[in-house]
Amino acid sequence: MATIKEIAELSGVSRGTVDRVLNRRGAVNEKTAEKVLEIAKLLNYQPNKAGIALAAQKKKLRIGVLLFGADNPFFDEVMEGLLHKLEELSVYGCTVEERRISFDHTVQLAAIDELAAAGIHGLILSPFNDDAVRKKIDELSEKGIPCVTVNTDLPDSRRIAYVGSDYYKCGRTAGELFSLLTGDSAEIGIITGSRNVLCHEERIRGLRDFIADGHEGLHVAAVTVNDDDDYKSYEAVSSLLAAHPTLSALYFTAAGVHGGCRAVLDAGLPAPPRIVTFDALPKTREMLAQGVISATICQQPKEQGAKSLTLLVDYLLTGVLPAQSAVLTELNIQIRESLS
Repeated sequence: MATIKEIAELSGVSRGTVDRVLNRRGAVNEKTAEKVLEIAKLLNYQPNKAGIALAAQKKKLRIGVLLFGADNPFFDEVMEGLLHKLEELSVYGCTVEERRISFDHTVQLAAIDELAAAGIHGLILSPFNDDAVRKKIDELSEKGIPCVTVNTDLPDSRRIAYVGSDYYKCGRTAGELFSLLTGDSAEIGIITGSRNVLCHEERIRGLRDFIADGHEGLHVAAVTVNDDDDYKSYEAVSSLLAAHPTLSALYFTAAGVHGGCRAVLDAGLPAPPRIVTFDALPKTREMLAQGVISATICQQPKEQGAKSLTLLVDYLLTGVLPAQSAVLTELNIQIRESLS
C-alpha cells in the first residue's frame, strides 16, 4: 500500500504538503493539489481510517442542507435518510444545518449565504434552475466549500456530484404508463411544482418526447403550476377540470398530489381521470389504495438523502472526487395491488 512518503517523493513536494492535500488541512496551490491527488489515485492510496476519524472530529464538520418546502413530505423523507446516515457517521463528529425554502432563487441565494456565513464545510442542496444559483455554487467551490445537488441538478455548475433520479427517464416512464392505462389515447393535464426547477421541467420534456415518438393519441392539454402546495394544487386541478372537460389523465410532476386528488374526488366525475404521480408518500399511498391514483413512480428519497451525505463527507475527508458525477437512484412503479 502506498505511503504519504512515496506520494511526496513522486510529487516532488514535502510530506507535510501531501498530508495537507489528502486531509484537507490547509491551503495548497491548486495545481500542486491536483498533482498529489492524481498520484495518490494512481498508487491506490488508502487513507488511515482512524486518522481520518480523528482529523474529522477535530475539524467538526458542519454540513449545510438546503431543500424546498417546509411542508414537503418528499423532502421530509430525504432528510430522514440523511439524518439516519448522519448517525452512522457519528464517529466523524459531523453536524447538519438544515434550511427549507420556497421556489424563489433570491431566497435560495440568501439561504446559501447564510449557511456559508455559519461556517459550513460543504453544502447539499436542491438548486433552483437559475444562473445566479449556478454561479453561487461555483463561488462556494472556489472557497473550498463543495456542493452536492440532490433530487434536481445544475449540471453546468461546479458541484461535485448529483444524487437523484433520471428525471427525463421519469417523464418517459410516465408516458408509457399513460399509454398502457388509456390505450394510447388521452387528454393529459400536467400539474408541476415550478417551471424553474430542472427535474420538474425534464419530467415534462420526457413525457412530451415519448408522445412525439409515435404516441400522438396522447395529448398534453395544459400545464399548470402549484408551487408544491396542496391548497394551490386543489385550485389548479379544479380549474383544469373546468376548463378542459375532456381531460382523461392527470400528471403530477412533483408535490401537491393530495390536494389535487381531493379536487378530482370533489368534482364527482362519472369517469375520473387516470392519475400518475411520483413517490409512495403516505397521502399518495392512501389515494393509490382508494384507486384515485393509477400508478406512482418511486425515486427513493431516503436513499437520495443518505447517499448525498455519504458522498459529501467522503470528499471532505479524503479530497477524492466521487467516482461518478451523477449517482442515479432506481426507479420503480407502484400500483394499488403492489402496496404492502
